[in-house]
Amino acid sequence: MITTKLRAPIALAVTAIAVGALAGCSASSTGSSTDAAGGGTYTWWDPYPQHEEGSDWANRVQACGTDAGVTIERTAYDTTSLTNQALLAAQEGTSPDVILLDNPAVSTLAETGMLTTTDELGLDTSGIDANLLAAGELDGKNYGIPIGANTLALYYNADILSAAGVDPASITSWPALTDALAKVTAAGHKGITFAGINTEEGSFQFLPWFWGAGADLTELDSPEAVEALQLWTDWVKNGYAPQSVINNSQNTSWEEFITGDFGFAENGTWQVNSAAEQSFKTGVIELPAVDSGVAPAPTGGEFIIAPVQNDTSRYETTKKIVDCMTTPEGFVETANTFAYYIPPTEDGQTQLLEEHPELETWVSAVQAAKGRTSDNLGTDYPLISEQLWTAVQSAISGASTPEDALKTAQEAAASATEGK
Repeated sequence: MITTKLRAPIALAVTAIAVGALAGCSASSTGSSTDAAGGGTYTWWDPYPQHEEGSDWANRVQACGTDAGVTIERTAYDTTSLTNQALLAAQEGTSPDVILLDNPAVSTLAETGMLTTTDELGLDTSGIDANLLAAGELDGKNYGIPIGANTLALYYNADILSAAGVDPASITSWPALTDALAKVTAAGHKGITFAGINTEEGSFQFLPWFWGAGADLTELDSPEAVEALQLWTDWVKNGYAPQSVINNSQNTSWEEFITGDFGFAENGTWQVNSAAEQSFKTGVIELPAVDSGVAPAPTGGEFIIAPVQNDTSRYETTKKIVDCMTTPEGFVETANTFAYYIPPTEDGQTQLLEEHPELETWVSAVQAAKGRTSDNLGTDYPLISEQLWTAVQSAISGASTPEDALKTAQEAAASATEGK
């Protein structure tokens, strides 16, 4: 049974939005059962203000409304504003019918009770990759469907690696990567650049190494976590990574890479086109785990979710809109619209690779990826992440050892999550 009762104070939930990477008319006040049965207006919010009315994306959204027999009233906000507006709308009883929401924020909204579950809406999630669906799971219930995912991998400058005698296919562990960095720097080039900034981007880029060591976000000071932070710290100390990583965002680290001076850069699917446009030859490999295999990288991307409505007869049409957006063909269209979001289903991934076989590494990386709020972390994640990026800053700046930095981080994270 769908409930309209909010489980947590909205004001408190708004303050938890530190994750980043949604004012519209009330669906329940503008529609009616008659509207749901045929015609009417359904409200849609998304975080894509760069895609204005008349754009391919806006037209696609309207097409799904047309298929469902309704008109869609679309409003776009930036990511953080979208989450806050969604929470406020729920408090005022004016939630839209559909929201596209950054995946780490789904659990924040779900915890308040303002979202329908996929079961309540009658959505079929059986074909969605479990590792991607998990980002929208809270207490065993799913609260939406990913429309696609992006993630991180390791770009490389093929010209530099060739001159340094490095075979990128040999980089399947941390020792192999560190050895490659030593060869690259010995040949007179710079090693690797990444984002170690004291924001969510810093945590986002550190997580593949953290998870790749076997560490868990509920235990920031584990030996595995220390090993991961020691890796980054040693790279900076030994000159394999520049001091600038402490202030680098993902954009500024990419700007460093495309100077042509670096052998490697940790960055995301969104740089595929930029990499192809460079004057030097580039390639991409998956991020290695500590001893062998692929490290789980965090997922980016939005979920399509349906807020609770007082008029539950609207859900039938809402489901049609969601279904339209989440066909295999729909996932591929999203992938092509948003700089190669990887579809969250095997069928969608297969279709994407038929069009873009060069994305095979990215499909594999997404298959191995992990949601930041997975493991039922929910709204604890932003509190933990802040302490993680603080520890990274402390260690790579030399202010403390990785062990001490992570011990302090764990104590602060435990205090913050227990005090919620």
